[in-house]
Amino acid sequence: MNIAVWVLAGAAIGWAAYALLKFNEYRGIAVSLVLGAAGGFLGGNVITPMLTSPAPAVAEGFDPLGLLVAGIGAAALLALGNLVYKRFGV
Repeated sequence: MNIAVWVLAGAAIGWAAYALLKFNEYRGIAVSLVLGAAGGFLGGNVITPMLTSPAPAVAEGFDPLGLLVAGIGAAALLALGNLVYKRFGV
């Protein structure tokens, strides 16, 4: 359940970055959605366990910190993708 929330939150941030901030404007909205979803997944699945306790109280419970870190991860990957495009044109 958490993975779906992280991916959807990342995709929503990718859409907002495309629509409002014009990130990845030349590559299209699909790239923003994919980068946002991947950043959300990596932020929630890789970074969140490093910041939380090793034994959560509820194994599959909703974690607001995980959602926050997934959003930050999505924003970071979108910014990195935009910088790579501006620098290398890829």
